[in-house]
Amino acid sequence: MSKPSLLQVVKSVIAAFIGVQSEKNREADFKHGSLSSYVVIGLIATVLFVYAVKTVVSLVIG
Repeated sequence: MSKPSLLQVVKSVIAAFIGVQSEKNREADFKHGSLSSYVVIGLIATVLFVYAVKTVVSLVIG
């Protein structure tokens, strides 16, 4: 298997983020992926999630 593409990294991070990452994919991530790419995508996903929650709460509260 070759190095994962950006889309594959994003899919893997999102799956891990919501807790549905398969063992097979997790092992492939550790064997073929770069730690830095997963960390950067994970941080971006976390920031986007926090802003999405903040926006929804702001809209609901008024």
